[in-house]
Amino acid sequence: MSKALALTGNGACAFAMRQINPDVVAAYPITPQTTIVEEFSSYVADGLVDTELICVESEHSAMSSCIGASAAGVRVMTATSSQGLALMWEMLYIASGLRLPIVMHNVNRTLSAPINIHCDHSDSMGARDSGWIQIYSENAQEAYDNTIQAVRIAEDPKVRLPVMVLLDGFVISHAIDRVEVIDDEVVKSFIGDFKPIYPLLDWENPVTVGSFDGLYGYFFETKRMQAEVMERAKMVIKKVGNDYGKVSGRSYGFFEAYRLDDAEVGIIVLGSTAGTAKVVVDNLRDKGIPVGLLKLRVFRPFPLVEIVEALNHLKALAVLDRADSIGSFGGPLFTEIRSSLYDLSMRPLVVNYIYGLGGRDIDELQIMKVFSDLQDIQETGQAKKAINYLGVRE
Repeated sequence: MSKALALTGNGACAFAMRQINPDVVAAYPITPQTTIVEEFSSYVADGLVDTELICVESEHSAMSSCIGASAAGVRVMTATSSQGLALMWEMLYIASGLRLPIVMHNVNRTLSAPINIHCDHSDSMGARDSGWIQIYSENAQEAYDNTIQAVRIAEDPKVRLPVMVLLDGFVISHAIDRVEVIDDEVVKSFIGDFKPIYPLLDWENPVTVGSFDGLYGYFFETKRMQAEVMERAKMVIKKVGNDYGKVSGRSYGFFEAYRLDDAEVGIIVLGSTAGTAKVVVDNLRDKGIPVGLLKLRVFRPFPLVEIVEALNHLKALAVLDRADSIGSFGGPLFTEIRSSLYDLSMRPLVVNYIYGLGGRDIDELQIMKVFSDLQDIQETGQAKKAINYLGVRE
């Protein structure tokens, strides 16, 4: 059974955390993440969970505490945003390198300077190579669903990697949405009991964690193993998404292909922008224009084979990046998508639109312009500019 509630995106995340009932949550407040832990702390205070809530002095300390608790052998969650994620930087690599199944919400917010508290993806994109699985959410419903799935993905014996659940700051985090939540007992059964592997507190089977691995050690092999495990996570993510559909009625994959099968041109996006883009796709389809959308959900591990299969029939493709990769050729999503399509003998012409930095709104007219540009590219066989800034005051 499920029921519909009016929840903010952050509230949906906190509600899912209550149902998961983690053993430890260590966190530090930062806008726009703060209300996740604020709401969860009320569940702790009311005795609705058994969680040990640790209020630390910084985000670096938050992740350090999570690492210690997870290595000790318990289920651990946390949340952060922006500069908070950046302050965790060195600890992110330690958490993934030690194969600790920590689940963290990152409410996407731009990295300063100048100081800005609004949404873009510069924080999570900066952490894309830290060894964490990254799952993006379009709305509060997906933020809720992704949270529950993240626990099972992280803790699967074939994976044992930390997972970030991403949701756009304010656009999702603070907006009230209709969220269908499933029963507490169903969630409990779906995620199962936590099964520690080599816990530090198992004194009958002592292990060493975090030891020095120098020039003649196995550091290289450890990193190669992480890469292999990240690749292996794909089949687990797919299975968990299918299993979740059986208990919720909402199945999940690596991405959502929206009216893409017979499209001639298309765009690819992450996060909440997909909702606006779908409206534009529908409007253009009503006019007989064959356009489509790919909403990428799983950015790490990057589903290369599946993306190529979904996009290889297009004549032109626009990649929308809500982050810039300063000094590179285009945004981070663009470079990966373009590289993925490189080996195709017949590949779509790919252009990049960097948009929405610092929370700048993107509207239907701007996305209409992107599709109009794509139609011109399709007709002429060439793009005027490969890298474009959408909505900037030039």
